[in-house]
Amino acid sequence: MPVTALSPQDYIDALPQDRQPAMEALRQTLLQNLPAGFQEEMSYGMIGYVVPHTLYPAGYHCDPKLPLPFLSIASQKNFIAIYHMGLYADPELLAWFTTEYPKHSKTKLDMGKSCIRFKKPDQIPLELLGELASKMTPQDWITLYKSAFNK
Repeated sequence: MPVTALSPQDYIDALPQDRQPAMEALRQTLLQNLPAGFQEEMSYGMIGYVVPHTLYPAGYHCDPKLPLPFLSIASQKNFIAIYHMGLYADPELLAWFTTEYPKHSKTKLDMGKSCIRFKKPDQIPLELLGELASKMTPQDWITLYKSAFNK
């Protein structure tokens, strides 16, 4: 089903009741921990955190009219997901996260290249995800993005 939410709060309000508290807690954790400069908006049908054109005028290479995506959260059919582009692009950050994860969760880490999946909303390691969100500034992401994706 396509997402038609116009704002992050609309997105959360449209979720099933059992998903709303976890998504709101995840959203608030990110908002409290992301370095200044990232902007929250609806992006690709998810709640997204982007580097706005004011900081990176070139925009996203796939569609320069769009701001540079960094992180998104979504309630999927069978899980809640966080998509963190920095994990995909920074091997050191990925190594830190995979080492830290077992210290914060009893569940096995379920992730793809940039997608971390949580099948049980009450088992999302918010403290760890807040720390992860704090580890990269917009300028750090721009530099990494340019070196990794604009070759």
